[in-house]
Amino acid sequence: MKNHTALKSLTIYFCQTSVLLYIYWKVEIGGDCQTTDGTEPSHMHSRDDENYNRGYEWWLLKEAKKRNPDIVTYALSWGVPGWIGNGNFFSQDNINYQIKWLQGAQKYYNVSIDYIGVWNERDACGDSSCSYPKLLRKGLDAAGFGRVKLVAADGGWDIAQKMVTDKDLYRAVQVIGVHYPGTTSPDYAVSLNTTLWASEDYSTFSNQVGDGCWARILNENWVTGYMTSTISWNLIASYYPGLPFTGDGLMWAYSPWSGHYEVTGTIWGSAHTTQFTKPGWIYLAHGSGSGHLPKGGSYVTLVPANNKYGDFSLVIETMAHDDSYCIRPGLPPYDVVPQTVTFKIAGGLKTTQLLHVWYTHYDRNSSQRVYFNQLNDINVNSDGTFTLNLDVNSIWTITTTSGQKKGQHADPPANKKFPLPYSDNFDSYPVNYEAKYFMDQTGVWEIFDPNQSPQSSLKYELPHNSSKYTGGLVMRQQVTQHPISWCDDAQSPISFIGDRTMCDATISSRVLIETSGSAIIGARVPTGGCGNLYTSGYFFSINQLGQWTFSAGLTTLKKGVVSGFGPNQWHTLTLSLIGSIISGSVDGSQLFTVSDSTFQRGWVAIGSSWNHVQFDDFSVTNAAFCNCGDLKNRVVMSVCDAYSQNSWSFESDGTIRLANNKNLCLDADAAFADSNQVLSDEQSDKKRSKKVKADGKNLHVNACDASKSTQKWNADFKTGKITPVAWSGYCLDAAPINADFNDCATVSAWTCNGGTNQLWSYDVATGHLISDASQYLCVSTGN
Repeated sequence: MKNHTALKSLTIYFCQTSVLLYIYWKVEIGGDCQTTDGTEPSHMHSRDDENYNRGYEWWLLKEAKKRNPDIVTYALSWGVPGWIGNGNFFSQDNINYQIKWLQGAQKYYNVSIDYIGVWNERDACGDSSCSYPKLLRKGLDAAGFGRVKLVAADGGWDIAQKMVTDKDLYRAVQVIGVHYPGTTSPDYAVSLNTTLWASEDYSTFSNQVGDGCWARILNENWVTGYMTSTISWNLIASYYPGLPFTGDGLMWAYSPWSGHYEVTGTIWGSAHTTQFTKPGWIYLAHGSGSGHLPKGGSYVTLVPANNKYGDFSLVIETMAHDDSYCIRPGLPPYDVVPQTVTFKIAGGLKTTQLLHVWYTHYDRNSSQRVYFNQLNDINVNSDGTFTLNLDVNSIWTITTTSGQKKGQHADPPANKKFPLPYSDNFDSYPVNYEAKYFMDQTGVWEIFDPNQSPQSSLKYELPHNSSKYTGGLVMRQQVTQHPISWCDDAQSPISFIGDRTMCDATISSRVLIETSGSAIIGARVPTGGCGNLYTSGYFFSINQLGQWTFSAGLTTLKKGVVSGFGPNQWHTLTLSLIGSIISGSVDGSQLFTVSDSTFQRGWVAIGSSWNHVQFDDFSVTNAAFCNCGDLKNRVVMSVCDAYSQNSWSFESDGTIRLANNKNLCLDADAAFADSNQVLSDEQSDKKRSKKVKADGKNLHVNACDASKSTQKWNADFKTGKITPVAWSGYCLDAAPINADFNDCATVSAWTCNGGTNQLWSYDVATGHLISDASQYLCVSTGN
């Protein structure tokens, strides 16, 4: 995403005069392995390889420092290459590997890393004596990185328990970093009197509920957990919708080809803290500037460490329970109600006559939201008190500081579907760069010059002048052994491109197998990320001996041998899909045609075995996006995008209409049309037909008819419930979304049960109607 979209997004993140000034910047140390939504390349694919051009983390670090020189940097491994310790993460190899990464950041990008972790959400100790963090600390010190502080364990609290009795471990670890702590810390961790962080938190869909989650934990992690840093995963969600945790970023940039991006409400929640503080500011103690409000909510006060002038910033949040729960862990019940609160300034803080006030209000109906508005200054009474009237689901910052600003930017370009037809000959990139729009899931593909060996280790400068790249480049799969992985990734390298709703397509690429192994092209791949050991979809594979297979997932549908096929030779693979008819060819000679409908839609893919395989002249033609099938106007959940089939308008007459065709209304009549049963009329002993309400019947869109009560809805965005007027006790309900990203799941009328799949948010600007349970999926018509 190193383009205009990325530069604009980073400007929004880091420029105080734009939106906010982030204080901590955490990056991944690429390890050639799947780390949730894709792989990040290592600086050392093998023991004798070292290169600091790879991946986007270097660029992010450099640009972040450029925009905010004071930003605190933090690096962490999710996994490492398989050669490390001959498969042992807890080895001297890995200590050397981490040190080389720190040296590369400093030497090639002039970025000094402030903190380094051990292993994301995995064991940090290595043995019963917890030797590894101590050895890593010694290695860092010996290599001249004594100032780099060690964070552990980027998971649970176990490391803190060990630190209570292990003094060497206590000295080695400077920060206890915990993921998703639920805003609480155990007493034994607090008693250590060391720095506590929520070193990964949030990871929640960024709708109104996600906004509330982020606002609440930013305060509560200190108020109830004594944690002084809260780090969001993730910052900018710029991966294909349909991959895990779609929609969890504080900003979204899902279509870099369009330049479109979206600023979510979490950005403004962050600004309430980060625009009013700087690195080095500290929280005031509980009961002396921080605590809980009498009728629900919390407040924190931050001051400069050496508060010469008495400045302070008070941040207040009043997030309701049902509007601020996070993805994990569960949130115990509590109540928040409107309240009037009086604060008193004391203890050397500045007793200025006026205080500046900034305000944000979250609401399930986007037209009621208020983002980071400056209100009138408030007067401080002669006794140092001031009083606020606090509503629910809001944030206030009361401050003595000035210079804050809500940046104004032109609207981003319109969102667009993936550009089809698509082709790339890979000649316009720097060597070691990643080709645009490919999303490596296992293995790593990089731009490679087959005429240059070894590959250059010089850093690149961005934006680069593409005119100096004269052609002859290819894209090469670089990883030759399975890494020490963080999660269950695919058994062999695979990379995605396109759109998860693609169905018909012709995929073609020239391939060269350097010595041995297989080259693969694929289509209709529906899932990615962790947990996809055996990738679904259609795959056409051929090895250096010309032995080929065509498979649907793990099922081989066709196989054979191509004569004259060998290593270090260029050949063209082509896979064509039109409905259920699928064919494949090598060098223009058709090898098979099959009829199969196992997979309907998905990404296009390339793949290989754990060998060096080169790709060139890649193309996707004759392509089409497919809807959810012949659903006869059925209403389903599908990926939120900028297209009219999932945009709705709530009208004053109680109807919910398609935004692009207001003659079509959401109709609950079909929900019960097939539930007719013959029942006994006890009073007349006659038989009659009567409609019976039943759970789980699908909704449809039908021609709007003012006389039909089944097209009338009550939408209460304070509670998040949408109910059909015609059917008392029933709620608009989204079917559960399974682990395989089950879009096209039904939307129905179901007995109201208080589940999150019956709670909804509405975005007026996009017309999206989003279920709390399905996150990145919106109510949509299937066709």
